[in-house]
Amino acid sequence: MADQPVVDVVGLGKTVDNGGEPLTILQNITFSVAAGETVAIVGASGSGKSTLLGLLAGLDLPSSGDIRLDGIALAGLDEDARAVLRGRLLGFVFQSFQLLPALTALENVMLPLELAGAKGAGDTARDWLRRVGLGERLRHYPKHLSGGEQQRVALARAFAPAPRLVLADEPTGNLDAVTGQQIIDLMFELNAREGTTLILVTHDEAIAARCGRVLRIQAGELATELATDLAG
Repeated sequence: MADQPVVDVVGLGKTVDNGGEPLTILQNITFSVAAGETVAIVGASGSGKSTLLGLLAGLDLPSSGDIRLDGIALAGLDEDARAVLRGRLLGFVFQSFQLLPALTALENVMLPLELAGAKGAGDTARDWLRRVGLGERLRHYPKHLSGGEQQRVALARAFAPAPRLVLADEPTGNLDAVTGQQIIDLMFELNAREGTTLILVTHDEAIAARCGRVLRIQAGELATELATDLAG
């Protein structure tokens, strides 16, 4: 269906064992995200926002509730099937970049394309590295790239497979203010051009304000849902 949400979350909860006592991290989280939306998840450290992002990606399983990605219920999938779905639908941008150190910038961007069986993975990866300003750094390994350059590689890797949804977890957390601003500008530019749905975890209210909506997590619950003046 054309109007089907890319993300649909109903009654989501996550509880873990804390030395024999249950610890509730998230409870009764309900929201949906339409195609092309930009949504920020904000909250204090330890509020559960990164846990929520991991659940949305199917990297962890909820204790209660339901998550549907593009209409597919994650609860009905085993670990392998969730991995296949991630490869088909999702792109990721992490605070710590998560580049493979033994691979060049080009190879890091090619990897998800090759895993998805995409044709012309090398050409696609080269084009995306040029788009993020790294056309001259294709053969460089992560250790020879600055933090900002590594995050540019990560952006290229996230967007190259043409995902429906990009999940970003504190993408500027390991960068200085100037470099972080450049990365955020680039991420929103790429997202707008590609028409991708973006869910961004951040502690930075200025970054959150650039999204179309803000979901605020307080003590594991969805406290408020705000529309912002600036979209994407």
